[in-house]
Amino acid sequence: MSQPVVCRGTQRPARLAKGTSTTDTGFNQSSSELKTAVALESKDMLIRKPSDIPSSEITPESVYVNRRKFIASVAAGAVAAVAPGEVSARQAGGEAQDTLNSWEDITTYNNFYEFGTRKGDPVQHAGALTTSPWTVKVDGHVMKPATYQLEDLLSPHEMEDRIYRLRCVEAWSMVIPWRGFELRRLIERVQPTSQAKYVAFQTLLRPDEMIGQRRPVLDWPYVEGLRMDEALHPLTLLATGLYGKDLPNQNGAPLRLVVPWKYGFKSIKSIVGIRFVEDEPPTAWNKSAPQEYGFYSNVNPNVDHPRWSQRRETRLPALTRNHPTQLFNGYAEQVAHLYEGMDLQKYY
Repeated sequence: MSQPVVCRGTQRPARLAKGTSTTDTGFNQSSSELKTAVALESKDMLIRKPSDIPSSEITPESVYVNRRKFIASVAAGAVAAVAPGEVSARQAGGEAQDTLNSWEDITTYNNFYEFGTRKGDPVQHAGALTTSPWTVKVDGHVMKPATYQLEDLLSPHEMEDRIYRLRCVEAWSMVIPWRGFELRRLIERVQPTSQAKYVAFQTLLRPDEMIGQRRPVLDWPYVEGLRMDEALHPLTLLATGLYGKDLPNQNGAPLRLVVPWKYGFKSIKSIVGIRFVEDEPPTAWNKSAPQEYGFYSNVNPNVDHPRWSQRRETRLPALTRNHPTQLFNGYAEQVAHLYEGMDLQKYY
């Protein structure tokens, strides 16, 4: 197995606020932070590209989707062929077969129950969603709560491209080139207090445009959450695009979370609320079926879903389970220390 990605950056991860440890699960703040910093500094760093040059101008989409050229460039070590700031499939925590999925794969096969429960429903119905203007409310235990216009929330942050695996709890997966910025940058900006031990997220509630919300499939609005150290981890992104373009509505426009070592439903879409809280926040699928979907929902081939195995996955567009599932989706070297001492069977 090749080495997982280490995100670019020469700074150490932001320090966790005092009191962010979760003693009942064995998380230790100081050792976790130190090990994250060591992991980041021990790997070759990739070069960020200037924020004023969109990735779509640096690397044509035809290059992105030409898989043979992409893999050849990785094998030859020709990072320039992938464009500065982007991460190759090998550097993203995978093996040589971790080729990018096509734009069509990524944008036409989706779980976004706000637009329907079938995989083709989001692309069919999400066009009705109005994404401008868009506001995001940031509140809770922070020194600088605010309701941001999307442009104001994004403008201080440098956008970068990251290629990550996406592993759905349903045992299918893709490899996706996201565009966005590290969530920890926003966290540093709003300055959580020592009471903030978790971050809770909320999706837009607008049933007149999101037809799936007209049925009680879930307890709307969709909500998710991360422990503070998970939110501060450099792999955790707020994504605004893919393939160097703005996110399509069906993929969570205009702002979504991407947490690559967790099952896909943790990566909440169309975010309108970010709240810093003291207690573990409720999450949509855990509320719906707690015996099947835990708060943590880390990718783990050794913990099966009650109704199917998680040991293998279907890497789309294949039709069979053609890939072995990796612990933490292949990012164990970067994130396993976050769960030291935890029973991963219990805290699934």
